[in-house]
Amino acid sequence: MKDTLANPLIVQSDRSILLETDGPLFEDARDAVASLAELVKSPEHIHTYRITPLSLWNAAAAGMTADQVIDNLVNFSKYEVPDNIIVEIRDYISRYGRLKLHKLEDGQLVIDSDDDLLITELINNQAIKPFVTGVKNGKQILIEPGDRGNIKSALIKLGFPVEDLAGYVVGAPLEFSLREVALSGDPFALRKYQRESVDAFYMRGSNHGGSGIIVLPCGAGKTCVGIGAIHALQTHCLVLTTNTIALRQWKSELLDKTTLTAEQIGEYSGDSKEIRPVTLATYQVLTYRRTKDSPFLHFDLFDKGNWGLIVYDEVHLLPAPVFRATASLQARRRIGLTATLVREDGREEEVFSLIGPKKYDVPWKVLEKQGWIAQAVCHEIRIPLPESERYRYAISDKRKKFRIASTNPMKEEICSRLIEKHANDNILVIGQYLDQLHALAERFKAPLITGRTATKERERLYDAFRKGEEKLLIVSKVANFAIDLPDANVAIQVSGTFGSRQEEAQRLGRILRPKRDGTIAHFYSMVSRDTCDQDFSVKRQLFLTEQGYRYEIILAEDV
Repeated sequence: MKDTLANPLIVQSDRSILLETDGPLFEDARDAVASLAELVKSPEHIHTYRITPLSLWNAAAAGMTADQVIDNLVNFSKYEVPDNIIVEIRDYISRYGRLKLHKLEDGQLVIDSDDDLLITELINNQAIKPFVTGVKNGKQILIEPGDRGNIKSALIKLGFPVEDLAGYVVGAPLEFSLREVALSGDPFALRKYQRESVDAFYMRGSNHGGSGIIVLPCGAGKTCVGIGAIHALQTHCLVLTTNTIALRQWKSELLDKTTLTAEQIGEYSGDSKEIRPVTLATYQVLTYRRTKDSPFLHFDLFDKGNWGLIVYDEVHLLPAPVFRATASLQARRRIGLTATLVREDGREEEVFSLIGPKKYDVPWKVLEKQGWIAQAVCHEIRIPLPESERYRYAISDKRKKFRIASTNPMKEEICSRLIEKHANDNILVIGQYLDQLHALAERFKAPLITGRTATKERERLYDAFRKGEEKLLIVSKVANFAIDLPDANVAIQVSGTFGSRQEEAQRLGRILRPKRDGTIAHFYSMVSRDTCDQDFSVKRQLFLTEQGYRYEIILAEDV
């Protein structure tokens, strides 16, 4: 009989899963569990996951069967998987696709099911009655096309996610090719997992494809997946990004890796309002309004082009108002790109309903072994506040507390030790507060790059860093999205933004490009001990662990 006590999982009847981090099966078990459950917390020795209806529906949408989900748990569990968990897994996974949304020849939408009693129950449910226009043959619920998103949102709240097979508009045609050699001079082709991501989304143009989320680790090239999706569809496209810097990175990548011309790519931001075959817009401009109660001035962008595809970059950051607009865009193909399905506002169900379910993900460890991302270790260094600051911290309001903790003067000495330790490496020191960064730049006689640094000077410094002429750069939060520095292998974060998972993903992505010599990348995050700085760091730790990175906590005296 197989000895299972060496297995790292404990599956409990309350849907929680405990994963021991010590032992040879940890990484394989983590990858198995991540496909079917959500990470809740991740201290050093035991990580906690939770099985939820949504995590199981995402597993089902990605092609997993109930038997495969159960086998993943059984194969790594110390003890028998509780019977109620097995029953619930089968129940919830069977719910995905029990309701299907189709389009009739007259353009009207219907929801049908092999379960006649379920249809009867829904016909009489008050939550969906506002969207029902009639019943056909007693087995099909008729829906107006404009309520396609609303009905899906309502039904998932009732515990029945709809499989949307109603099809999509084609969009205006756009012919272009992917380059075999990028303009930068480097050979270019989609990597195997990037091609698989596009295929899982596109599904050869069938109604089973066309909407969904691609989940890939930081540094894995999600932009290239988006470009691959646009290329597969050969259609006018609207790309929504987090900010203007990210928007321009998309434009740079499109020009570098495709035959699209600058005249075919438009920027729709605070600076410019261009509508082109590929239009790049920011979430900020879409959600702009003059006052809190005014209408959103730019929502009509969704209707200004004959879009065959909408790309939601960093979909876990999608602003709440954009959900409302997306509810009316269900006839257009939609792809979301992200490193995490977790949202800080808890609206994961709306992402599932309105953008689409998870279509593809790949474990971080797999990409690391294949050499596509660098091996990385994350270190949190806990630093005490000096006595002179503790009183000021104690009497301050929440915002001042965060600044005092973030700009802890003792961080400068720890930063010095780390820079000395990594004297032969390529180091980025990243922070939030300019006075703190100016002090560091002065102490280490290093260049400082902020939002005020002229574009030409930034590019000169980035180029010098790439060539090894500069080994240390001090950068503000402009570095979160602005730079592609494949040779950076050490990042030291002296201050952050309230534990933002998005920010952590972007900063970590700066050092995860594969290294020519195979060296390990190091990400250091300095945290003031016993302050709100440490409280916010829990979110960052959760994100990094979710991505599969090794995470260690070090006391300042041990650096």
